[in-house]
Amino acid sequence: MVTKKLDVLWAPWRMAYIKKANEPGCVFCKKLKKKDGLKNLVLYRGQVAFVMLNLYPYTNGHLMVAPVKHVRDLEKLDAATLAEMMKLTQKMIKILKKVMRPEGFNVGINIGKVGGAGVLGHVHIHIVPRWNGDHNFMPVIGATKVMPQALAEVYALLKKELSK
Repeated sequence: MVTKKLDVLWAPWRMAYIKKANEPGCVFCKKLKKKDGLKNLVLYRGQVAFVMLNLYPYTNGHLMVAPVKHVRDLEKLDAATLAEMMKLTQKMIKILKKVMRPEGFNVGINIGKVGGAGVLGHVHIHIVPRWNGDHNFMPVIGATKVMPQALAEVYALLKKELSK
């Protein structure tokens, strides 16, 4: 019998996430109650929707566009909210293309637990920039994802462009 050595990745910053995962309340609604900035990762607030960086991104520049109003289901959003969410999605893709130069995007909405939603009660759109080769052997072989750019750096790049 061959046994594989267990690799351990030391990530003490994850404990804050683990502790907060079971806290009551919506992560999006909590962020909206705070001042915009790097601490809450909110990049932009519109009339009825907002944009924020994903704290645990799939790739650099992974953004989320959500309604300000706490709504679980896409079909319950009014026309104005849907329109602003799509306009913000379009605007952020344009900005990401300019400042990060991705080669493609995944844009999607995960609805329900079996649909992959991590935040079940507040519908949101994911914008995930993609580059050729951004998925490699590390997640498969090493069970480790490599993020080549810090959230603070990504936030500053995008915020600067949004300010123009």
